[in-house]
Amino acid sequence: MYDSIIIGSGFTGAVIAHELARKNKKVLLLEKRPSVGGNTYEEVDKNGIRVHAYGPHIFHTNSQEVFDYLKQYAEWYFYEHTVVGHIDGKLIPIPFNFKSIELIFNKEKSDTIKAKLLKFFPNKNKVSILELIDHKDKIIKEFGGFVYEKVFANYTAKQWEMSVKDIDTSVINRVPVILGYDNRYFQDKYQFMPKNGYNEIFENLLNNKNITIKLNTDAKDLIKIKDNKIFYDGKEFKGNLIYTGLIDELFDYEYGKLPYRSLRFEFENYKMNYFQPNSVVNYPNEHKYTRITEFKYLTNQQSDTTTILKEYPQQYNGTNIPYYSISNEDNNKLYEKYREKAKEIPGLYMCGRLAEYKYYNMDQVILRALEIIKEIK
Repeated sequence: MYDSIIIGSGFTGAVIAHELARKNKKVLLLEKRPSVGGNTYEEVDKNGIRVHAYGPHIFHTNSQEVFDYLKQYAEWYFYEHTVVGHIDGKLIPIPFNFKSIELIFNKEKSDTIKAKLLKFFPNKNKVSILELIDHKDKIIKEFGGFVYEKVFANYTAKQWEMSVKDIDTSVINRVPVILGYDNRYFQDKYQFMPKNGYNEIFENLLNNKNITIKLNTDAKDLIKIKDNKIFYDGKEFKGNLIYTGLIDELFDYEYGKLPYRSLRFEFENYKMNYFQPNSVVNYPNEHKYTRITEFKYLTNQQSDTTTILKEYPQQYNGTNIPYYSISNEDNNKLYEKYREKAKEIPGLYMCGRLAEYKYYNMDQVILRALEIIKEIK
């Protein structure tokens, strides 16, 4: 009945389903939640504010291919994301830049730090924290240590519930120091938000007679892997299975469970125009939450009330939502065992954050989905 079965309806599953359906392939899309869209799903709260139900999602990319692709399915408006961190009682631009330095240090010291950064890192727009910490110059090294302690160490301890020393360096390097006054959180070429929200994109992607969607459906109840064969509802399935869920769960945790981090959200509404001066304020050194997001900045809505979201990191326990893989040597080795097992199964394609145990931004996962389309037989 189906040429392909896709597990999960986030950007990965939706893009692949759409592209297969365009080729006149019959697709079954299984989604555990009551709605499509994965973690980008939006809903309107009781006060009329459109919120991101599973945490803020800001679109940015340097890929014209990705942006041109998405423009087919939604209208977009220009939006440049800015973030501040609550550091030593002040709101400081994040990533750290020259303005951040001027707000933290006196004029003499800030001028010295800026001059040395330009001297030691010529023709660069940004530099990693680790480069600063490991630098031979005393002032640069001390500055790197300050940013590391004030911005990353405690935030990382909350986010990952472990010492920053035990975190993969790629996590630390995601947010560099900007060599200049660019206050934007992202420096990508294309920075936009969907005018009517992300839900519209998924509605347009999945509106095809060749796509059958089953919501509130746990794929574990229907999909089994046995003797390197795929079974659907008890019968061998010889089409393609595109899997975007937990890779260890697909194989019944044969080699052990992979750890993930989750999040707990608290939404609050206030009878005021705005709660804070930026869409996102990070709290690296106080409170149990890591950041507060105010959605009106993201959705461009006008209202006399506003809704905020506080994020509390927590362990994935099997019942909450896994958001992030925990990248380190041991976990990556365990993942490789599952990846090698997956490669032995004809017609099985693994794609996305959970299936590939890898951090992807939205644009990266869309590119990955388009790559999978080329691989599918």
